Amino acid sequence: MYGNSPLGNEGVDAESLSPDQRRRLRRDLAQVAERTREFLPSEFVVGSELSAGTDGPEATVAVRPPVGHVVSAGYSPEDAAERITDDQRDNIAQGLAASAALQVKQALNDHGHDNRSAR
Repeated sequence: MYGNSPLGNEGVDAESLSPDQRRRLRRDLAQVAERTREFLPSEFVVGSELSAGTDGPEATVAVRPPVGHVVSAGYSPEDAAERITDDQRDNIAQGLAASAALQVKQALNDHGHDNRSAR
């Protein structure tokens, strides 16, 4: 699954992305974030970021559930011209949404378990 794990192998050099390629990758990320929001209630905060990593550009989409831990998916393009396909967007968004929902469930179960044991 994608929760807290990178997607892709060896990245491209951060300097090899043109301004147009950076914009396209940011747009792809925004579309993944938007698709992820469609799967989740408004209490979940979804964001994306493109940063320069040690092995090239690093794209991240993260979800902060109302309770539980943040889940994220990272993507490093293998080729400067590479795009995030529609299938990849859906797959990443579904995986992130499922992982975020699981975080809530686990946090609520842990909290409920603490309340029962305190009696």
